[in-house]
Amino acid sequence: MPVRTTARSGIRRATNTTATGRRATAVAVLAAAALVSCTQGQTDGGLRADPSAPSATASPSAGPAEDADSVENADQAEQAAGEATEEPTAPAEPAPELVRDAFATLQATLGETCTPGAGDCAYFLGRVTQELTELDEAMRADPKGPGHFKQPLADMKVLFGKLGKDRSTPHLEKFFTEIVSTRDGINTWMQDHPDDYR
Repeated sequence: MPVRTTARSGIRRATNTTATGRRATAVAVLAAAALVSCTQGQTDGGLRADPSAPSATASPSAGPAEDADSVENADQAEQAAGEATEEPTAPAEPAPELVRDAFATLQATLGETCTPGAGDCAYFLGRVTQELTELDEAMRADPKGPGHFKQPLADMKVLFGKLGKDRSTPHLEKFFTEIVSTRDGINTWMQDHPDDYR
């Protein structure tokens, strides 16, 4: 009998030790599972995540100054994109000269002339024609209105009608007399209207 008791006691002790070991293992497994579950809840935005805890993706060093820089950079990029899509505006055309300024440059040609066919008319006739064109534009744009410059504008209209759009030297030489007489006639008219050029 004593042998049996000892054997049974040994079996009981072994069974108790095994059961205790199994319980410890089960508790450890449950604790590890709970830890993994809590960790996942905090990092993947799950239901168990603490809403007051900082996001795992947020930089812990990011501060208000860096956030402001990011917003400013985004605004600048948006503005640059908007400017890139805007169509470029054409530069404004310069306003016509004042009548007195246009007339002054025409007057400067009074002492000049040329001889058609001699090869010295390209500059002279080209310049006088250009000066008359600019004076015509100035008179039409003057605040006094084109009616104030009725005679010179009529004379230039006749001349430009004869010249057409051809400004080549041979063509201008054909109308040498008309070009010079128009210039001289406008000079005489302007001398009678000193308020227009002084």
